[in-house]
Amino acid sequence: MAEYISKIQEISKKILQDGKVDMVIGFSNGSLPMASKPCFIKNPEDVSKLIFDGNCGINLANYLTGRKEKIGIIAKGCDSRNIAQLIVENKIKREQLFIIGVPCFQMLDKRKISLLFKEEIIQVNESDDKIIVKGKNKDKTFNRQDMLQENCITCMHRNPVLYDELSGELIEETAQKTDNYEDVKKIEAMSSEEKWKRFSKMLSSCVRCYACRDACPLCYCPTCFVDEASPQWVGKSADNKIDVKTFHILRAFHCAGRCTDCGACERACPMGIKVREFTRKLNSDAMRYYEWEAGLTTDKRPLLDNFRVNDYQDFIK
Repeated sequence: MAEYISKIQEISKKILQDGKVDMVIGFSNGSLPMASKPCFIKNPEDVSKLIFDGNCGINLANYLTGRKEKIGIIAKGCDSRNIAQLIVENKIKREQLFIIGVPCFQMLDKRKISLLFKEEIIQVNESDDKIIVKGKNKDKTFNRQDMLQENCITCMHRNPVLYDELSGELIEETAQKTDNYEDVKKIEAMSSEEKWKRFSKMLSSCVRCYACRDACPLCYCPTCFVDEASPQWVGKSADNKIDVKTFHILRAFHCAGRCTDCGACERACPMGIKVREFTRKLNSDAMRYYEWEAGLTTDKRPLLDNFRVNDYQDFIK
């Protein structure tokens, strides 16, 4: 990890000094453990603030939409796929970007760690295979593999798909499973009543803070459908459970064929709701029926912006 950080700082300093970019978007230490935060570096002297660790799960592509500057950006595999998607959707130009690719060693799930370490966390140190959590009265060591975000466990694209320079050697990708959507199939096998009960329980704690929407690089509409007043698509009260379900289902459909499963939505949710269950279903259908994964190339139009005569059409009645 130290090698990653050193290389990120070195590249960032050079491109700022050479005038290739106006700023670098990366990560710096937050005020709390496991809370690395986005930062915007404009002066070469400030690159020492840039870090990279297992807590950099925020998708930095979220800060690119509509920008006019020349930008350097730190990009994991999923970040780079979202960047590719934004380029295809004309939200940023490729020539504006200098992408510092980071082969991803997978992000930590801070909720898993917090649930297993009951007292206040003072410090978290990580190595290739261990996590050492320090509190006021005790330390505890975890296997790193057991503390990963759910999306990182199933990720098949840890290397960036777009980059101008790498911060480390490309890594061997996780072997493709026969079926990478076993979780989706378990839910598909349920009855309609079981599914409704499952999702009603899952969304019962939602407070409609829209953190999942705000963390998503794909939710860039100038006015979100939930904020429309005329017509008003959903009510404003978090007590109306139908409106809560409407928000989550429609938001997922807006990401159909576009979601890279970066996990930013789940990471941002203050209630720990597994909102990826919606987008995972749509990603599964995109792969099953159209052999499509979002953000792997800038040379093809998005799934819902493309048509082939042999496309799956059995849903049309």
